[in-house]
Amino acid sequence: MGANAQTSVPLFVANTVLTASQQNLSAGTGVPVFATTVTRDAAFGGSNKVLAEGQLCYIEASDVVQYYTGAAWATVGPASAGALTLIASQVIGTTVSSVTVSSAFSATYDNYKITVSGGVGSTASAMLMTLGSTSAGYYWGLQGADFAGSASANGASNTSSWRVGASNTTTFSTTMDLMSPNLAKNTAFAGTYLLPTASTAGTMGNTGGFLNDNTQYTAFTLTPSTGTLTGGTIRVYGYSNS
Repeated sequence: MGANAQTSVPLFVANTVLTASQQNLSAGTGVPVFATTVTRDAAFGGSNKVLAEGQLCYIEASDVVQYYTGAAWATVGPASAGALTLIASQVIGTTVSSVTVSSAFSATYDNYKITVSGGVGSTASAMLMTLGSTSAGYYWGLQGADFAGSASANGASNTSSWRVGASNTTTFSTTMDLMSPNLAKNTAFAGTYLLPTASTAGTMGNTGGFLNDNTQYTAFTLTPSTGTLTGGTIRVYGYSNS
């Protein structure tokens, strides 16, 4: 506990001396500090407590500030960290042949989510992904279906990139989870893409794979197998490790 922590809730009696130290403590903290909710309740009089709505306190055990609602204690902070944290947001540009997102991965997170939406391709194209400058050791498989019910599947072993989706002149959208890109182990991915070709037609697919090396990557590149990309945004999120 800090040296100036107010650890009690004084009750002053009429016609007694209010000391300077009591006043200084109140002015220096303003919020009483308790080790646990048990010591909080005891300080406020236990089962006989009479609390004002809006009364504040700080609980050391959980590092939170609480307030009294008039019926119970409620927590106001600190806010819990989110499960996903936005790390990078990059606009793709106009008629680009590839787009690289630098400083996407770090030791802060083990796993990541990448989303791409809002853009179009100059022609129908497979969407390829590489990590760093590595151009070998990629393994991937893809299962797809069109909206008429026809299915397809393909894949590749020890190739120069992953296939993570597709683009056309209508849209380019995909989402994927990337596991361990900045750790000294194989990087794996799993993703989904949706590719409408008209208001009631198109395809969708699931794709996944791994990169057979132990390089710790910080960047990735998306490249259409043919043509260019225009517009849209790539966003990278880190999954909380705890």
